[in-house]
Amino acid sequence: QVQLVESGGGLVQAGGSLRLSCVASGSILNINAMGWYRQAPGKQRELVTTITSGGITNYADSVKGRFTISRDNAKNTVYLQMNSLKPEDTAVYYCNADVKPLYDFQYRSYWGRGTQVTVSS
Repeated sequence: QVQLVESGGGLVQAGGSLRLSCVASGSILNINAMGWYRQAPGKQRELVTTITSGGITNYADSVKGRFTISRDNAKNTVYLQMNSLKPEDTAVYYCNADVKPLYDFQYRSYWGRGTQVTVSS
């Protein structure tokens, strides 16, 4: 079994900062890309940012210059530093990882349960 667990969400005022963490655990052989997605009420889940195992990053235009993704491969952990938060950043943030389990022949996509981020105006 592979599990992803997010932490670090909460309530913050506009202009503030939060740092999310996501730890992957279980029968993991290797992790390729990791990333963060978000889903606001009444909207579809959208990509926020991704990072490859080699550190190549990709950001949605709406968060460029404000959010920074990083990862610690030794700890199977990905982070999301969110600065200059806006009310429109309010959403449930989900962690995603492409994981090759010990018991499988291919990579599979796993999701965390999400963590709520609320930005007040």
